[in-house]
Amino acid sequence: MSMNEHICYIVGAAPLDGRLPKLEKGDYLIAADAGYTSLKEAGLEPDFVMGDFDSLGAAPEHPNVEIHSVIKDDTDLMLAVRWALEQGWRRFHIYGALGGKRLDQTLASLQTLRFLREHGADGLLIGDGWNVLLLQNSAIRFQKEASGWLSLFTSGDRAEGVTLRGLKYELTDAALTCTFPLGVSNEFLGTEAVISVKNGSLFVLWQGDLLPEVIG
Repeated sequence: MSMNEHICYIVGAAPLDGRLPKLEKGDYLIAADAGYTSLKEAGLEPDFVMGDFDSLGAAPEHPNVEIHSVIKDDTDLMLAVRWALEQGWRRFHIYGALGGKRLDQTLASLQTLRFLREHGADGLLIGDGWNVLLLQNSAIRFQKEASGWLSLFTSGDRAEGVTLRGLKYELTDAALTCTFPLGVSNEFLGTEAVISVKNGSLFVLWQGDLLPEVIG
């Protein structure tokens, strides 16, 4: 398998809530600052550690550690993303980047998904009971086992041609804008669900551990 078929896992400082990376041979694990503590408590050893370590307090003793100044433009998570992109990684599952005490860091994590897409990569945020991905000019399908809440928000001013099937509230060729949260608080119904957008980008947020498949 090539690197592009494997997953680069990045773990940030927000609580993991019991959800841990499920690594397979060939995957890579990066701890961003205090994400190192979460991994060690879970019995997982990262391949690489980086950050300014203001949250952790000090750089850990690790054979692969990269220390950055606190005065910087990037979040610790973004540092890890930039580094991994340079190494050729194109699939990212990011834990410890949602919730916690820092709403601003959660918003920065959402922007990081857009950064990944604009650099030819795909990302998934996992944590705080939720998952988030960026859907751009494409479609995804959830299997019937999916349950709980699902919400959609535009990543730009407007997303057009939004169609929802198999959810409590369906849409056909609709437009979502950043000025009205029409896509909030939808629900899975125990049937296969499809979400598509023709022109634009959507943040797709849903509960549970089930991941969708890309179908177009």
